[in-house]
Amino acid sequence: MIRKASLVFLLWLALLGNSFAQENYLTAYGGFAGFQAPVWAAKDLGLLTKYGLTGDVVMVPGSTREIQALLGGSVHFAQVDAATTINAIQQGGDLVMISGSLNTFPFSFVTQKEIRKPEDLVGKKIGIVGFGGANELAVVLALKEWNVPRQSVTIVQSGGAATRLVALSAKALDATVLAHPELGEAVRMGMNVLAHMSEMKTAAYPMNAIVVRRSFLEKNRDAVKRFQQAYAEATYQFMNNKDKGLAVLAKRLQQRNPKAVEETYQYFASSFSFPTRVLQQGLRNTLEMIAQRTPGAKADANLGRYLDESTIDELEREGFFKRLAERSPAK
Repeated sequence: MIRKASLVFLLWLALLGNSFAQENYLTAYGGFAGFQAPVWAAKDLGLLTKYGLTGDVVMVPGSTREIQALLGGSVHFAQVDAATTINAIQQGGDLVMISGSLNTFPFSFVTQKEIRKPEDLVGKKIGIVGFGGANELAVVLALKEWNVPRQSVTIVQSGGAATRLVALSAKALDATVLAHPELGEAVRMGMNVLAHMSEMKTAAYPMNAIVVRRSFLEKNRDAVKRFQQAYAEATYQFMNNKDKGLAVLAKRLQQRNPKAVEETYQYFASSFSFPTRVLQQGLRNTLEMIAQRTPGAKADANLGRYLDESTIDELEREGFFKRLAERSPAK
């Protein structure tokens, strides 16, 4: 009887272990711009599998919806911008940033060709993906730097980058912010680039942050750490292996123009961060930006409320990033 019970117990353990091994981890990304590449590469280069994760990447349009999916448990990881994440945490969301791959705004402020200087934006319609995310923040910060009153323009929710580019070409919008590949297409269409956000004072900004539920991190630390490995190697390979990077973009971008794919690769291969850390100064800047939008508010100095680098720190101490660079030297 004891032997039979032991066999049943061992069988139960085996089935339980198999259940955990087959957990399907989903990672959300917000659109089809080139800065989504690290998440795509983690899947398409087989790196999730390499580090023992069964999972997939899913497009959830807009960072606000990504956060909702994460909070609702529909996805386990999300590549989201800092402002959207911070806003959710300040409203009580059980979220935390754990790593990142892009620490600057990737956008350029694109306008109709007759809009040649910032003051020409007065009275005009500016399109963004949605309110509360990086698009809106980029527009608001640009207007502030140019001393163009926010109330002097109309900011409208206008959908993804491809949709906004079409609206711009049809003159349904006067301006928007775009990243590659849509940026290159806009220039070829004769649109004016009023400014590149990367060259402005407000450039430092965690655009790509990997976000999880704090409770998920506490209960699934090993899976989170393995995801960090896959994400870091995906970022590194994209940056340093052009053939692989172009293959990922060609598969994922809704873009038929090979020149646009090449432009996208050239821009982001030199813009991503490795090791894959959130730039803390960029996080401080973001907290200050958010505080400035609320009269009387002060920037939160407690970065630990928003950022948990414990798994990244472990990988650093274990020499993971160093070994990765030695195995796959930059070309």
